[in-house]
Amino acid sequence: MRILRFLLLVFSLGLNAVMATAFTGTYGINYGRIADNIPSPDKVVRLLKAAKIKNVRIYDADHSVLNAFKGTGLELVIGLPNGYVKEMSANADHALTWVKDNVKAFLPETHIVGIAVGNEVLGGSDYDLAVALLDAVKNIYNATKKLGIDDRVQISTAHSQGVFTNSYPPSACIFKEGVAQLMKPLLEFFSQIGSPFCLNAYPFLAYTYNSDKIDINYALFQPTEGIYDEKTDLHYDNLLDAQIDAAYAALEDAGFKKMEVIITETGWASHGDQSEPAATPSNARTYHYNLRKRLAKRKGTPMRPKSVLKAYIFALFNENSKGGAGSEKYYGLFKADGSISYDIGFPGLKSSYASSSRVSFQDLGAGKWFGSHSLVLAISAPILVLLFGL
Repeated sequence: MRILRFLLLVFSLGLNAVMATAFTGTYGINYGRIADNIPSPDKVVRLLKAAKIKNVRIYDADHSVLNAFKGTGLELVIGLPNGYVKEMSANADHALTWVKDNVKAFLPETHIVGIAVGNEVLGGSDYDLAVALLDAVKNIYNATKKLGIDDRVQISTAHSQGVFTNSYPPSACIFKEGVAQLMKPLLEFFSQIGSPFCLNAYPFLAYTYNSDKIDINYALFQPTEGIYDEKTDLHYDNLLDAQIDAAYAALEDAGFKKMEVIITETGWASHGDQSEPAATPSNARTYHYNLRKRLAKRKGTPMRPKSVLKAYIFALFNENSKGGAGSEKYYGLFKADGSISYDIGFPGLKSSYASSSRVSFQDLGAGKWFGSHSLVLAISAPILVLLFGL
């Protein structure tokens, strides 16, 4: 009888672990909306289905998006913006209300699989915000537990590379002294609830600020000598793998060797300021095309070869209302009108409209993954469309 109870407990825990995983497959995308000219959420759903992209992240919990995703089968990670973190940290009742109104109310029709609490909080300039992060994470998690959805909604937070120091070679990477004291208790909690370490990693930015030291082919997954890490006796033929293994090294140094690293943002801008000469359509296409091939291989990094790499691309659209460097407006795989920014095998929304006589959008809504344009391509050139079916 005791053995039976033990087996049932193990089976139950195994199911919960599977159900609470926010990322299935290897390829996802960030659906940013800091723009006044991008397609409506229902059209975005059609675009995502035509492109066969199932894993999607948004940076808030906008109800028009959550409603548009109802019944689509797309898996959505929503965001608790940084502006809410202090409030959720200080008031567990507010956290419960937020989860009830923005998550529980939409389940199970909208497949919300994760909540990202804040974005790039640690390592930033707001110390009070950084201090508040852990309690905000705990209160949001406890809210999901109280509402009975903790077994299907994973809690996370994404970090910039600003949390690290000494990241070259990868094995030398550790967390910054000012970050480590806040990072360790956060990692301890995530370890307890089975959440990964989420990293925003941009070879584009690393190259832009260190073009005199980094071979652009190394940043773009192109043939290159790469680098050799003497401490681990590992060779790296691309910069993204090195950035990920730097995170693994920092986690191991902090005592969290078993924690998985997931890339929550990575991309390459197609245009930029004069100080960003690598931001070209050609380079962006090369990076994203090669990254899709890299993810399709379902392999790990040199340091963690058995841990299949998962990455959310940044971003779905060019966003014309973003501030900062000129490149910030041009990370999209698609232009604001839904046409492709450059060709890496995805069908554009405008192309689908133009060929709508072949396959109706009603068909797409019924769960058929191919849009009309992609169906035409599939007939004429199946390898182009189906090579990366992730």
